[in-house]
Amino acid sequence: MIQLQFENQRAKIDAGELIGYEVDGHEFIHQKGSPGWRSSDTEMFPIIGPTAEAGFKVTTPKGEAVQDQHGLLREMEYSLGSQSDAKALFKKEYVAGAMVKNSKYPKKSSEAKLSWPYNFQFEKHFALTDKGLEITFAISGDAAMPFMLGYHPAFKLYSKTPTINTGTKVITLPEILAVGSRALQVPDRNEIILKDVRGLRIKTQGFEHFMLWTEVPNMVCIEPITFYPYAVDQKDLHQGFYHLNGKKKEFKIAIVPI
Repeated sequence: MIQLQFENQRAKIDAGELIGYEVDGHEFIHQKGSPGWRSSDTEMFPIIGPTAEAGFKVTTPKGEAVQDQHGLLREMEYSLGSQSDAKALFKKEYVAGAMVKNSKYPKKSSEAKLSWPYNFQFEKHFALTDKGLEITFAISGDAAMPFMLGYHPAFKLYSKTPTINTGTKVITLPEILAVGSRALQVPDRNEIILKDVRGLRIKTQGFEHFMLWTEVPNMVCIEPITFYPYAVDQKDLHQGFYHLNGKKKEFKIAIVPI
């Protein structure tokens, strides 16, 4: 367990997972054990979305890769790179073709192991600043590696009528609940405001869209994504790929209390 602190803010991180973000004692992050989801945040990489209908296979320039829902990164363990009072860096490294145990097998998947035909390095940076909590993802690896990236944080809700303002419309919790497991698409936005007992502004760089998901009234996941996976058939997920092009790519999220 790592605790970061800056002025009136405190963040708790467990093996790279953000399990708490408090400002003046107010907890913004969904707590494990509460109804809704067994986690508090995770990453979706190198693909976003389900793959069961495609036989758990995703097309890449190097052939088909065995992937379960949201990719294999979340099945890997972070190592701590560095930390200070207000910052922490975590890393994951993957060797092309290595087999990764699938925690969904056998109850929810027919695939015991997952793999990806590219080498990559994945960094997750946390920083508390005078504006809020900043999370940066840095991805490097084989030139032209295809990938998608999504960040999947869950926020604790306190009021019975929270809303999400996208800048063009106001979305209510019943609207998100009605979509179910597919998640509600919010296209072409890099900022969203959650209005609850205390509000949050979530701003992104590098991501192009959001999707919203919950199945309970006490939490909501506000997920920056590079691609909305339900826009295509599962066998066509490769249509949503970005490519490294030989350079490290960074994606940023700012969680700003308002």
